[in-house]
Amino acid sequence: MAELNILPVPTRILTDADDIVDAIEYYAGAQVTADDLVCCAESVVAVTQGRFVRPEELHISGMAKFLCRFIPDYGSLATPHGMQSLMEVEGKWRVTAALFAGFLGKLVGKKGLFYQWGGKEAALIDDVTGTMPPFDKVIVYGPAEPEQVATRIRDRVGAFGGMIADVNDLKRSRVVGVSEGVNGALAAQLLLDNPFGNASQKTPICIIKNYRQYQESNRT
Repeated sequence: MAELNILPVPTRILTDADDIVDAIEYYAGAQVTADDLVCCAESVVAVTQGRFVRPEELHISGMAKFLCRFIPDYGSLATPHGMQSLMEVEGKWRVTAALFAGFLGKLVGKKGLFYQWGGKEAALIDDVTGTMPPFDKVIVYGPAEPEQVATRIRDRVGAFGGMIADVNDLKRSRVVGVSEGVNGALAAQLLLDNPFGNASQKTPICIIKNYRQYQESNRT
């Protein structure tokens, strides 16, 4: 079997003036084959779509100040700005109810109910410092239509597949969007060491070389 290898791809700072598919073609296209899986960090996709808000543009409610206290300190919703940004898009009562349900769930040993019921943005929002400069000063939402973006990436560069992933340094890796035919859960496991560099490294794209063969050899 061909060797599996994860290749981070450096770029310049990508902004909302860029199209993520154009950028991937420009920076990574020449290195991609039909056996590869091309992955991109979800926050960078969202930035190129203009899906972010500046903290000073938010009106922070008393409810946001209260609810954020129940989020672990390392979470993006642990600040009033992060919590308010979620309430703006998912609704304050939905977020409040989900947080209450999450609290009750923990009492009976069920975890993750808040992120399950609080709307898709609950798990995707990146608070300030959560992504690359200069966008470390804004709150970034999840990307729009991630499956379609992943498919466009695949088709543009002629890869086996495309994937948008949410990965961090806490050994958490989840699929946000993936093109048809790709085992996203299997690919996400390969990204647990977070090969993306969204800060000074400027490597928001990575290519999993020879992923097609790897997926075929791991069929159950």
